[in-house]
Amino acid sequence: MLNKYPLWKNLIILVALAIGFVYALPNLFPDDFAVQVTGARSSTEVDALVLERAVQALESQGIEVKSSSLQDRDALIRVTSGEDQLQARPAVQAVLGNDYLVALNMAASTPGWLRSLGAGPMKLGLDLRGGVHFLLEVDMETAVSQRLEALAGQIKRELREERIRYRGGELEGALEDGQEIILSFRDDESRAEAFTLIRRQYLQFLMDERTRGDERLIALTLSEAEVRSIQEYALEQNLTTIRNRVNELGVAEPLVQRQGTSRIIVELPGVQDTAQAKRVLGATANLEFRMEARPDTPASSIENFGFRDTPQRTARLERELIATGNNVANAQQQFDENGQPQVSITMDSVGGDLMNRATRNAVGRRMAVLFIEFRTETEDRMVDGEVVTEEKRVVDKGIISLATVQSALGASFRITGLDSIPEASELALLLRAGALAAPMYFVQERTIGPSLGQKNIDAGMMSVLLGFVLVLIYMALYYRGFGLIANVSLTLNLMLLIACMSILSATLTLPGIAGIVLTVGMAVDANVLIFERIREELKAGTAPQLAINAGYSRAFVSIFDANITTLLVALILFAMGSGPVKGFAITLSLGIMTSMFSGLVVSRSIVNVVYGGRRVEKLSIGGKQANA
Repeated sequence: MLNKYPLWKNLIILVALAIGFVYALPNLFPDDFAVQVTGARSSTEVDALVLERAVQALESQGIEVKSSSLQDRDALIRVTSGEDQLQARPAVQAVLGNDYLVALNMAASTPGWLRSLGAGPMKLGLDLRGGVHFLLEVDMETAVSQRLEALAGQIKRELREERIRYRGGELEGALEDGQEIILSFRDDESRAEAFTLIRRQYLQFLMDERTRGDERLIALTLSEAEVRSIQEYALEQNLTTIRNRVNELGVAEPLVQRQGTSRIIVELPGVQDTAQAKRVLGATANLEFRMEARPDTPASSIENFGFRDTPQRTARLERELIATGNNVANAQQQFDENGQPQVSITMDSVGGDLMNRATRNAVGRRMAVLFIEFRTETEDRMVDGEVVTEEKRVVDKGIISLATVQSALGASFRITGLDSIPEASELALLLRAGALAAPMYFVQERTIGPSLGQKNIDAGMMSVLLGFVLVLIYMALYYRGFGLIANVSLTLNLMLLIACMSILSATLTLPGIAGIVLTVGMAVDANVLIFERIREELKAGTAPQLAINAGYSRAFVSIFDANITTLLVALILFAMGSGPVKGFAITLSLGIMTSMFSGLVVSRSIVNVVYGGRRVEKLSIGGKQANA
């Protein structure tokens, strides 16, 4: 029958709209501002007494508490506004002390029955929720130098095992000029054996034989391809480590992505404590395991380090590394038999093998655990009457443990001698999250307050509503009955778009709101094309039912072509862009698909219900009328 859908098609449309309604509904329940209380170490639990102390601290400060609850090992306290949230964190932290961590968070308020269906609201981006933005740069020079030092240690260890006598083996030259590992031998035979061994096992080196006086030398230089590979690995490893650290912190919907060949962008929505975020993200803590130097060890192979707790106390350590924090597979903060904090470490297979080879012949000697931290210090000085802030990169190295090897170590052992429980807990967290392959430095930091985010939300919502209302009024006045149908279709389109973004857990940003506004206009375009086609058919004398059918069928090609072209552009923006550009592209792409569905299918279904299957005497659309 003309202009009549079969029952099954109408049922499919109704089911799609019902699903869209359910999954769009959680957006009517925005997230609450909240503070989250967790233990500073894994063994510390947050119980009802701790929660009560926190709530009382807030009430004494005049901060209204909406609700409070215990969730697994954490406590969540909801407050009424972003301003209260900022005041709540220091108030709770002061009462609970350093045994607990208090972080800003956003708590979902979606009803339980919706959560049971997997429904949740759209996530808000940094520009809407507020938070912190960091731009970090990976120190590629140090990444290459560290890798060279590790390779030098492996090569020297294998030369000793093969009983090939050598001298040197340290790095020489500047990195930009191509750092080299120089090995010296007494005779040509030893050098030839070493050359064959290294060439067979270390293909990443360019090898050069030289002579210096009576010495026979081998110079090892990393190839350009290997340098690029090390730098790429450093960036990817740091990217993974930062993601792990953010996950350990429990920040909702973070953005961690690379920028270019040496930089990483980190955005933490909802976080306002920049200092805390910098401390955890920028902590380039790593470990080096070294043996204490023997009395007869050459001075060139020795480094002196102080202890972290007592810097005036020092120890002489071998330059050669046994293993590093990169070989740590897991780390947990625990207590030793005397109740003192310790970190139990499990190495990966490579690290376990390196540790066993180094300690099986070193029973009775002492092994040091060297803690390394890279940080940036700022210094203000006057230049031409203006204050200029300069950054200085500082490397702190301190011994945290120097213990006698009682037996050959394997993949599991423990680090003792730590000052406090927080220190042990943080060291375990950093090692568990993964060591940075190279130090990183903060190039840029920016804090966006929640009040600014709320202003963006209000402005964005106003633009969407204003554009939406103006379109509804125009369509109703110009196209009359068909305009009302288009308005219903447009409203359902907006609902479906929000539902799709919620289902995909897409993050809504300010450019994403611009995409929604653009989608509203594009959705109207489809209806305008259809209605104008119907008007042309009526003007040519076509019967109303035939005009409706022709309008939808013949306008399809034009609508499809226009939307496919825009969709291709949106896909290119998503593939080539980053951050806000991706947010705009996602919203636009989803909007194109929902607008085609609502404009071609949903509105046709409504028109069929109103006009289909019956005799239409008159059809009024945009001032044109036709008789049956």
